[in-house]
Amino acid sequence: MHTQKLSTLEKAGFGAGDMALNVVISSMMLIITFFYTDIYGLKTSDLAMLFVAVKIVGAIADLAMGQMTDAHLHRWGRYRPYLLFLAVPYGLSVFLVFTTPDWTYDAKLVWAYSTYILMTVMTAGVGIPYISLISGLTSDPQERLSANGYRLFFAKIGAFMVTIIVPVLASWWDADNPATGYQAAMAVMAAMGVLLFLLCFFTTTERVIHKVEKQPLMDQVRVLLQNDQWLILCGVCVTGTVGYVIRGSVAIYYAKYYLGGDTAMVSAFLSTGVAAAIIAMVVSTWTTKFYCKVKLFRNSQIAVAFISLAIYVLVTPGDIVLAFVLYFILSLVVDLHAPVFWSAIAETIDYGQVKTGKRVSGFAFGGISVCQKAGMAVAGGMVGILLDYFQYQPNQAQSTLALQGIALMLSVIPGFFHLLMGMLMFKYRISDQYYDTVKADMRTHGYVAS
Repeated sequence: MHTQKLSTLEKAGFGAGDMALNVVISSMMLIITFFYTDIYGLKTSDLAMLFVAVKIVGAIADLAMGQMTDAHLHRWGRYRPYLLFLAVPYGLSVFLVFTTPDWTYDAKLVWAYSTYILMTVMTAGVGIPYISLISGLTSDPQERLSANGYRLFFAKIGAFMVTIIVPVLASWWDADNPATGYQAAMAVMAAMGVLLFLLCFFTTTERVIHKVEKQPLMDQVRVLLQNDQWLILCGVCVTGTVGYVIRGSVAIYYAKYYLGGDTAMVSAFLSTGVAAAIIAMVVSTWTTKFYCKVKLFRNSQIAVAFISLAIYVLVTPGDIVLAFVLYFILSLVVDLHAPVFWSAIAETIDYGQVKTGKRVSGFAFGGISVCQKAGMAVAGGMVGILLDYFQYQPNQAQSTLALQGIALMLSVIPGFFHLLMGMLMFKYRISDQYYDTVKADMRTHGYVAS
């Protein structure tokens, strides 16, 4: 029987997987909107449609991968093989998205759709197995929290590298041709992602093998709809993702136009937010050792709404120091919930198995990823529509209306969605103590083989 305690190496290797995944996630949240409008040259109206369409495809891909992971148990486990075999296609797809062909506008629009969809499918291919992997590493809730702390720490390191490497390397590589610079910078990030997924594969072990009965798709849906705690996480995922993506998408515009920054300051502003998020992983993991993880989740998101309002009210155009300070605080508080959320998914799956007598794992993780895609689709569409509504014009001085809109999109608008996220958590009840009873019931009914 394997021990449920994970070594530091295994936790770090697990974290490397999310660092690889954040090559895409951070780029999509922090860079892709700016890249498409100011570098690639897409219209904001076309951008909104692109984001919505791609996320619909991504949601379907997530559900398909959830079904595949449930249906197949390989000699290396249920989830790890996908990290090995799809790492290279994943990296190649990332590189293609940031390639700008010298074509007509319509042809470039087709290329944007094609490459973005390909990357989304490849991301589902590695992403669903990866986020599901934690349920196979250990059944100990504290070890899961610790592993997710490592995971999210490394994820933020990956995001930190994106915010530093991509804008700076893009400018350094070819200052006269930013499209070439972005292509080269993302090639570096894509290669890093491939190597990190391989590291994750070779350093982790699936020691918990859950018994998953083959069930028709609609039966799985019915089982999940009976899992009230999983449904709460779905709502939390959608609202939180909308807030994250809107804020992240506009941060580069805020630093460049609202604060009047150059490339170095834009990179510094983005990096400040990511650095705060890295610290949040450490603070969250430490805090949950003595403070209820559910209360931390709930209260931190409610606090984000008030901090967001303070940013909008107190920071004026060009007010650099105050903007940096408040953005650091906001980014720290907003990510305190992250280790709790990703650990909670596995716990709601166990809860659902005890409640219904049936286990839905891959589809449950896939469903959460679909919720994430839904949030990204809503946010992406909102970003395109709002930029168009506030009359944003690429690569020129912005009007007062545009600056006000950018400020709202960094603060009040995403803050509202985080408030909803916090309010939903009043309905969530799986604390560590409650989960102990769930594990005992699972052992009694023979649901776990380890």
